[in-house]
Amino acid sequence: MSEYLSPVPMPVPDAKPAEIYREIYGMPMFVTVPARDLAASKDFWIRGLGFVDLFSVPDRVTHLRRWAFQDVLLVPGEPAGAATAVSVSFACVLGQIDEIAARCEELAPGCTKGPVDKPWNSVELEVVTPENARVVMTAARPLDPDGPQAAWMREAGFEVPRP
Repeated sequence: MSEYLSPVPMPVPDAKPAEIYREIYGMPMFVTVPARDLAASKDFWIRGLGFVDLFSVPDRVTHLRRWAFQDVLLVPGEPAGAATAVSVSFACVLGQIDEIAARCEELAPGCTKGPVDKPWNSVELEVVTPENARVVMTAARPLDPDGPQAAWMREAGFEVPRP
């Protein structure tokens, strides 16, 4: 098996979240979200979703980050209409799902759906932000080596250790 190269912790029952990553790097992916009120949006993303303000240029851009490669740029602009304009998923660990849901609900009641167990072995929480962005916080469940997901993965040619 090759070396595990990801900021996302392996899905084990007591997985600890990765640390906030504050270094500067060439971002392989990021999402830009227009916000009517940058300060209010920044507050929601930080206090609700657990991002940090990596840096801000007042009234121009706020660069938010959680783990490595989880970058969001908030920029001035009109948010999406009734339908969400952007949908993005961010990895987290199982122990964070309920606390993120509670914080977001405290900040904007009714903004969350879930968490929901998904057949692809994850638990997902959907959050609609003040800018009407759909953010899915997704946490992998530990893989049951005798479960249906492991069987499917073996059939697809992936190496899944047996207990």
